[in-house]
Parts: sequence; C-alpha cells; structure tokens
Amino acid sequence: MNQAQTGAPMRLGVCYYPEHWPESMWADDAARMKALGITQVRIAEFAWSRIEPQPGQYDWGWLDRAVKVLGDAGLQVVMCTPTATPPKWLIDQHPDILAVGADGRPRRFGSRRHYDFSSPSWFEASQGICTAVAQRYGQHPAVAFWQVDNEYGCHHTVVSYSPAAAQRFRLWLQARYGDIATLNEAWGTVFWSMEYRSFAEIDPPIETVTEAHPSHRLDYRRFASDELVRYNRMQVDIVRAHSPGRPVAHNFMQMFNEFDHYKVAADLDVASWDSYPLGALEEMWFAPQIKARWLRTGHPDFAAFNHDLYRGMSRLPFWVMEQQPGPVNWAPWNPAPLPGMVRLWSWEALAHGAGCVSYFRWRQAPFAQEQMHAGLHTPDNQPDLAAHEAEQTAAEIAVVQATGLDGAVRPRVALLFDYEAKWLFEIHPQGADFHYPRFAFGYYSALRSLGFDVDIIPTDAPLDGYSLIVVPPLPVLPQGLAQRLAHSGAHVVIGPRTGSKTVNVQIPQHLPPGPLAEVMPLRVWRVESLRPNVTEVVDASALNLPQLNALHWRDLIEADAAVEILGRYADGHPALLRHGKLHYCASIFDEAGTRDVLAHIAQSAGLAPQRLTDTIRISQRGGLVYVFNYDTAAYDIQGVDAAAFVVGAATVAPQGVAIYRQAAPSQ
Repeated sequence: MNQAQTGAPMRLGVCYYPEHWPESMWADDAARMKALGITQVRIAEFAWSRIEPQPGQYDWGWLDRAVKVLGDAGLQVVMCTPTATPPKWLIDQHPDILAVGADGRPRRFGSRRHYDFSSPSWFEASQGICTAVAQRYGQHPAVAFWQVDNEYGCHHTVVSYSPAAAQRFRLWLQARYGDIATLNEAWGTVFWSMEYRSFAEIDPPIETVTEAHPSHRLDYRRFASDELVRYNRMQVDIVRAHSPGRPVAHNFMQMFNEFDHYKVAADLDVASWDSYPLGALEEMWFAPQIKARWLRTGHPDFAAFNHDLYRGMSRLPFWVMEQQPGPVNWAPWNPAPLPGMVRLWSWEALAHGAGCVSYFRWRQAPFAQEQMHAGLHTPDNQPDLAAHEAEQTAAEIAVVQATGLDGAVRPRVALLFDYEAKWLFEIHPQGADFHYPRFAFGYYSALRSLGFDVDIIPTDAPLDGYSLIVVPPLPVLPQGLAQRLAHSGAHVVIGPRTGSKTVNVQIPQHLPPGPLAEVMPLRVWRVESLRPNVTEVVDASALNLPQLNALHWRDLIEADAAVEILGRYADGHPALLRHGKLHYCASIFDEAGTRDVLAHIAQSAGLAPQRLTDTIRISQRGGLVYVFNYDTAAYDIQGVDAAAFVVGAATVAPQGVAIYRQAAPSQ
C-alpha cells in the first residue's frame, strides 16, 4: 500500500489569477476565500508574460504582493512554473520552440502549450524561468506547494514532428537498439523493403503513402512520452533544489493517455488531475443516449476512474487541482451541473482518497478564451451556486475529520491500466472500434456497480493483498507479469488480445497469448473483429448465468484439456475459460454480461458483490462509508442506524451525499 492510500487531512483549494484583476480586489478575495473554507490557492501557471515582460527583465513586484496578500490571509500558496504559455517575445527569438504537426507545419503563437518538448531552445528557456521563479519563492513562508507546467499534452501537444524531435528520436533509437541491424530485425523492416543502413536515415513516421510501419509508430509514441518525462524531471529537479521539502505536483487531465503518466508521476510528490465531469462526458466515447442520461451530473464512474488512477501513482494523497464548478466553455455542448453536484463531486474525490479538491476558478473571467467558463463567482463578483456548495463541503469536512475515521482507501480489487496498450491498439486496431480506454472503463464501471473500491495500478505494481485483479486487453505482457498474476493468490480476469504482440509489435513465436500461455495453456490461432451492429451470443449456463452478449472482437482459441470452458459461442468456440484462478475472456461482453461475469468471479474470490443501481455509488475510506446519489429521486439506505450518520441521513436527496460510520471494511 503506497503513501497515497494512507489517511491525510482533507482540504479545499481554488485557482486564482491576481494578474487578471485590479490589485484593490486581492485582499477582499483572499479574506472571502478563507471565510469560505478555502485553505490552498494555486497561482501563476499562465503568468510568464507578466513575470518576464521583456527578455531578462523580471517584474516581481505584483507577484510578491499577491503572495503576501494570500499568505497574510492564512492561505497556502501553490506556486506554478509558467511554462505552459511561452510569451511572444520568446517565440520571436526562437521560432524553433513551436511544435510541428503531422502535416509538417509549425504551430503558431496565440493560445497556449505552443512548444516542442524536444526543442533545445525551449529546454534552455524553461530552465531559465523555472530557476528564476524557484529562486524567488522557494523559501517563501506562504509557498507550501509547487505545480510544474500545466496539463502536459493538452490540445494534442505531446507529439511533435520537428527537426529537433527527429534528431532526438534517432538518438533515442540508437540507445534502445544499439545498432541498426538490431532495429531492422526488431521492426521487421524487410517487409516492403524498408531496411535502414543507419539511424540517420530514419524519419518520423508521417506523410507516408499508406500506413507507416507499426513498430516505427509505437516507438515514436514511446519516444515522445520519454521526451515529456525528461522535460518534467528537469523542472522538478530545479524546484527541489531551490525549495526543498515542499511537495511538487503536476495537474494531469481526465482520461488523457498520450504519454506514460506513471513515469512522469514517479518524479512528483503529488499526482493531481483536472476534473470536468460534464465536459468529459460530451467529449468522450459515450453514446448519445448515455450523454443525455447523465447530461447534468456526469457519468457516475468517470470521475471515480480518474481518482483511482491518480491515487495509485501519487506518493502523497492525490489532488483534484481543478474541479468543475459550473458550465465549461470547451465541449461541443456545455450544460450546467444540477444543484448539489459540485458538492457531490467534491466529496466523491475525498472519498477516493484525495487530499485536496481545488475549484477552477475563483471568479469567472469576462474576457478571452475562457470567458464562458464558470467559476465560484460570476464576473461581477457575486457568489455562484458552487461557492455555496464549496462552503457547505468545507463545513462538513471539519465534521468528518473530527470523527478521526477518515483514514485510508484499501481496496481488495485492482485493475491494471497501461498507456502503451492504448497506443498499440490505436496503431494496430484491426477493428475500428477496438478502443482500449473505453474497454478499461467498462470493466471499472462494472466493478463499481458491484460496490467495490478499486485500485488502478500499472503492470509493474505489487499484486499482493488483492482478491480480484482485472486485466483489460493487454497486448504486450511485460516480462514476469503472467507468473506474478498466477502466483498472486487473487482471482484474475483477463481481456481478449492479451499477449497478442511482442514489445516490438510482432505476433509471438507460438502465437497469442504469448507469455500468458506459460500459466494458462491456450493458443489463439485466429481472431476476428466484429461490426458495431453484430452481437455474438455466448452460452454461460456453466456459471448459472444468462446468456452473454459478445461484442467488438473474438479470439478463436484452442485450449489444453486442463483448461475449463465456462462459456461457448453458438459455433462452439470457447468464449470464457478458466485455469485455476485465471479467467480468460475471448471477447468484450456487454455491460450486463461484464457485470455478471465479474460478480460471479468476485464471489468465488471471497468478496461480497452488491447490485447497485446505475445512480448509486458507494466508497469506503478508513472507517467511513460514503454514498453518492446521482439520481433525480431520493435514495433510502437500508440497515444503517441513524446515529451512525456523520453527514446526511438514511434518505439521500437527489444529487446528495451521506457519510456514515462503519467500524471495519466490509469487503
């Protein structure tokens, strides 16, 4: 169990932009933050042009005064490095800072995140501004935390195809493969006469006549991710050198999978993320009827998935650095949350182990790109609905913490999540709708609908202490993982296409499931992808389950006699198999089928699945149980004494929260 899952104080924060408002407003803002129950304030992540208005000429006065005002009010400052928005003068000096798109054209100045992780000019400029800010505020008594940069990769900015990136990619390949003959063998470049004579001949995998080589493409994604890791580490090292002892965070994004977050988080103290449940619902894969169903609440499992993901990679308790307080401005449609939802989202994060929930933003801006993005206050400085909900949450936090029961989140269920799996299936989908994040989320949502708290973990995480481990489709099995799963003592559920590729994107020598066959003797001899309007029926009567509906994919399997067939397609091919405590799914089952299968296996694992409605979710942290009602009707909690409730009561209002004492974990 990592430190992120131990108990920690709960608190609320806010994102604030003193440079956007007259200085005469600052003291009143700070006083009202404190009165509202805010204790933590993030500033300056976009303020480079005000900090350094001319090359080498710093204007610290305004920021010094802002930090003092906040500190004098008893607020802790999260100071940011302002590298997400390079100023115009810097771009004019070094146009090579701009990233290059897949169309070969440089991005332009005029918004944000207009930089290339591989640009030497950018790396040097970032070192300069980070050092200046860290030296200035590293020992300031009001500065308690740091944030480096802002939302790495937002607006599709992880990958650049610039000359600098191409040069660094060749060096990355040389370090990975050693010599060009090894690369040619690993990639299989004999196909289509693509053999290289030297690393210098290799370009980024774009603008080819038809699809570029999949091994080439996956390595470029790995390289781009590693460039981001290198850049983040540089910033963290600078901050730590000048501000030792103060936790360093970065604010990741919701279900954003374009770089390896585990590697970035390894250099941080706090993995935080920006939670916009309504905007995400509009932008993600959900069907129109699902978007309509959860229009003003967000999907009940979406924010929770991200909470559990970032909890698992954070050394200290994770944060929500930006919590949606009202309508946003960037989705195709931007509905307003129902009354109560901002409070519900806040408590949901805390129930999943968050140390801080920070609202974006203190006051809605009346100008520029985000002027339609709500804040805790309207542009005319009046409290919006979310301000009152934040104030209520702050008062309830004090009550909950007074119980002394707000300890750790300790799930007995884990879900493995892998960033490279997403990249590989995107590069080599074989079926247009084989969507890794969607499938991983589907397993997670089924587990949450059964009442389980879930750890989301990387493939190299310790597996001890879990009763059930779920592995969404994992094409490349890291060395030793199959053996670790088999010897974990847990019941394990494994998705289709697991072990289907080598690390170099080749079919394994003895066919899929590759290394998994060492502990589960199967041979996947053929596969097929299914159109969205095709459903294959699976007979699961061996599990006393109704028929299962298989979608998207089929692995056609030959199994050793020791492997038990628990479900078959209508044509007799195995669809669900078991060997000891290992279970292999040869397809993606629909929502009901996934829930049925996981409930059956969970019960075999000694767990007690509950059948929650789609509007109710429960979580446990320490000795407290949290109940969240996403419905428009009230919900009655059964079997809990009225005296046990710390927040709310047995009847949970629509969009309401109830918290009650429970002496020991029930799972």
